[in-house]
Amino acid sequence: MPGGRLTDEDRRQIAAGLAEGLGYAAIGRRLGRPASTIMREVTRNGGPGGYQADRARQATRRRAHRQKRAPERAPAPEQSHDRDPRQVGALSESLTALFERQGLPPMAARVLACLYLTDSGALTVADLVRQLRVSPASISHAVGFLEQQGLLGRQRIAGARRERYVVDDEIWVRSTLAAARMNDELVTAWQHGADVLGSETPAGARFAASAEFLSLVSDALRRSIEQWQEHRDDRTDRP
Repeated sequence: MPGGRLTDEDRRQIAAGLAEGLGYAAIGRRLGRPASTIMREVTRNGGPGGYQADRARQATRRRAHRQKRAPERAPAPEQSHDRDPRQVGALSESLTALFERQGLPPMAARVLACLYLTDSGALTVADLVRQLRVSPASISHAVGFLEQQGLLGRQRIAGARRERYVVDDEIWVRSTLAAARMNDELVTAWQHGADVLGSETPAGARFAASAEFLSLVSDALRRSIEQWQEHRDDRTDRP
């Protein structure tokens, strides 16, 4: 049913749709599901080129088993202000869940929520290990993923060999720029597909239409960034 958990038959239909070359929106319409649901399912289980229904079903059951066996509560980050720890902890949990629904791996979601709720917006590996009570290796993998997505940066600590990881007001600007660059790569690939297949053929026309849409998305993303930067500069210049 729409909005409920994906069934085994849903996963077979997703795999079949990908094999046909359908996009997430088309597969979603076929199943009566949002395109975002299809995208998250495919992204978490091998991507468009590696998605398999049986493997996705098994991976989903393993994740559910781990969550049921040892549910993790996100600890409240250290705070220097007079805040209710329970409210901050609940906010940390809700942010972590939100980031996971947006497609972030669980540990990356926890790291990003922890950084975002810290007043300084900067924590070392040791800080993150202590606050999240996980291994340094887990932090390293999560940070690597977040860096690839443009969701955090590194900052050298003056007079020390250590680094700290940073989120700031530009976090979503960097993330949006990264998304625009990825979109540009898709546009180039889809335009090439249209040229190879012939834009007058059904398959070539599909590639051409996708390239046109994705190009519009990239332009819109960059215009949004320019508008934000102008707004930020105007706000900074005000007395």
